[in-house]
Amino acid sequence: MIKKISTLLPLLLISSFLSAATFPDISVEDLQKAISAKEVAVIDVNGPNSFANGHIPGAIEFSSQKADLKNLLPKDKNTLVVAYCGGPSCRAYLRGANAASELGYKNVKHLSAGISGWKKSGQKVSKK
Repeated sequence: MIKKISTLLPLLLISSFLSAATFPDISVEDLQKAISAKEVAVIDVNGPNSFANGHIPGAIEFSSQKADLKNLLPKDKNTLVVAYCGGPSCRAYLRGANAASELGYKNVKHLSAGISGWKKSGQKVSKK
């Protein structure tokens, strides 16, 4: 019995890891188009200091409080929501993306380029 449990436990852990939410990527260009068309809510998870130093225009500074996010996101749960952090190797975006998903948003994506890729592509940043 213990042998069966010790065999099943790692498999359960791996399967729960693999079934964790994944979010499709969006390119800088596609995000810029969605912003121009006013068809997106953008979540910045880089923290307040980074946010103050420059963020994607219109982005929401995510403070890890899902309740705050609920009041800041559009009421339409089909709205495109894009979360981002520092760059391609950063996984912090998951906090914002998961929070939006848990609030019922159905179209959540990830800007894997992050703020570094946004800047590198020549896009404007806001410091408000």
